[in-house]
Amino acid sequence: MEEYIVSARKYRPLTFDTVVGQSALTTTLKNAVRSGKLAHAYLFCGPRGVGKTTCARIFAKAINCLSPTADGEACNECESCQAFNEQRSYNIFELDAASNNSVEHIKTLMEQTRIPPQVGRYKVFIIDEVHMLSTAAFNAFLKTLEEPPSHVIFILATTEKHKILPTILSRCQVYDFERMTVRGTIDHLKMVAEKEGFSYEDEALAVIAEKADGGMRDALSIFDQAASFCQGNITYQKVIEDLNVLDSENYFSIIDYALDNKVKEIMVLLNNIINKGFDGGLLVQGLARHARNVLMAKDAQTLPLLEVSEQQKQKYQSQAANAKCSAQFLYQALRLMNQCDINYRQSSNKRLLVELTLIEIAQITQPDDSESAGRRPARRLKSLFRNIIHTSQPRKVAPQVAPAENKTATPSATTQQPAAHATVNVATTTYSPTNRPQLKQSIGQSWNAIRQRANAPKNVIASGFESPQTDDIPKKNKAFSQEDVEYQWMSMCNRMPQNLSGIATRMKNMNPRITEFPNVEVLVENKIFLEEMEKIRGSICNTLRKYLENQDIELTLRLAEHNEQVKILTRREQYEEMEKSNPAIAKLREMLDLELA
Repeated sequence: MEEYIVSARKYRPLTFDTVVGQSALTTTLKNAVRSGKLAHAYLFCGPRGVGKTTCARIFAKAINCLSPTADGEACNECESCQAFNEQRSYNIFELDAASNNSVEHIKTLMEQTRIPPQVGRYKVFIIDEVHMLSTAAFNAFLKTLEEPPSHVIFILATTEKHKILPTILSRCQVYDFERMTVRGTIDHLKMVAEKEGFSYEDEALAVIAEKADGGMRDALSIFDQAASFCQGNITYQKVIEDLNVLDSENYFSIIDYALDNKVKEIMVLLNNIINKGFDGGLLVQGLARHARNVLMAKDAQTLPLLEVSEQQKQKYQSQAANAKCSAQFLYQALRLMNQCDINYRQSSNKRLLVELTLIEIAQITQPDDSESAGRRPARRLKSLFRNIIHTSQPRKVAPQVAPAENKTATPSATTQQPAAHATVNVATTTYSPTNRPQLKQSIGQSWNAIRQRANAPKNVIASGFESPQTDDIPKKNKAFSQEDVEYQWMSMCNRMPQNLSGIATRMKNMNPRITEFPNVEVLVENKIFLEEMEKIRGSICNTLRKYLENQDIELTLRLAEHNEQVKILTRREQYEEMEKSNPAIAKLREMLDLELA
């Protein structure tokens, strides 16, 4: 019986032309061999299974070939090539840095560089997985790597370029190998299948190529596994069964159900997928890739970005042509699936997270006003607000002349009106300028008030903080006390608009006092803040006049003298002052075992 050799070894490239997917690098290496312009050190880096070690061997063989071809390939006939093919060459050495990573191994290697080659021009040292060398070994290697003997060439290979010292990188010519494309992997697998006499389906080879994730060695290993399971007839159904890959038809079905808002069908399909042993997180990741492919299939410019077989590409184009499958739907679906993927690992109920994500995707195209199971509160509230706005707009009514009594009505009489209309339906009530209830304070604001506030001039200040031109101050001269002034001052600071929040915060620490009734004086701590308060002094004064019900109030702002400035106490200092004035507070804290935050 003939000895079995795995495809990754049996079909390993022996020349530059047979290397798959690295045409730019192989062309550069062939030109270097043909011109004789060789560097003393090369670094091949890239993902696993893309041909780094293979290219290093082909390059080393071509360097020592006694009669290379015109395009830079080895002749495979001279003594050097024959020795290399029979694995008896003394000019080409391979070192695995993963198991030979100490200083002693590097020193032994350095001693071998002193001996010139017996056949050929160069001694080539291929060091694989060079990032595994210890720091001491790297340092011992530096001097020889920078100035090796003229007959020595180093070829280093690694999958983790970022772990190599910058001093090593600066001494090498760096070649970055690319990941294998799905299309290139499929073509290579077709060649191997034809040579082995296997029948195959393009979709089956596409699944193997996607599973390999850019590594040709992985693709050939998976190909051998699938060929053994399928016994020479490589079909799509057998490959996904052998590799335990979720059928792509499930993704097409989920998107179709979501476009038709069929939540129940999606839940049943999800349950069947999980019962087959597939993880919900992998389902979400695969569905995200599917949605991305559908999005790419919507435009002819992005269609080449699909790394799938031609049959799969046609299916993606067919689903993308669905009128309901808009780009906006795909964008929102991708955002939801990405959020689910981020939260999946931390979630304690992973299945529920996946189900909620699929339900949200199924509701993207759902009309706002339709009623169905699993409605999101945000959509219901959005619809409710639109109905309220539509029904509460004032109707056109004939102008009414208000009786003379209404013009002189007192505020106390008007404040009792809303109670009589508390049960009136919003949708059937029509307000006019004469019968709209006047509230001194209200919870929330009407839409008309918001519009008037947005269109108001800049000098008009928010409700509760009067403008300098206020005309509705009651014509009274009511008496007030120092406590009334302090209370109304603090209330005014709390009502001040958002753009004056900084000034309001500092005003809370001030203490207005009555000098000569009804005049009020406020001490300001510095000149800059005094100038800021002078800009709104009229509004402050009118606010105090209105709420203290005294139109003769005059407000004076004065810069505090040095001995008049009061220190602003912190929370802890305020508590300590309270504790001094009332010892019972300290006793209460000890009894309750409280700590001041």
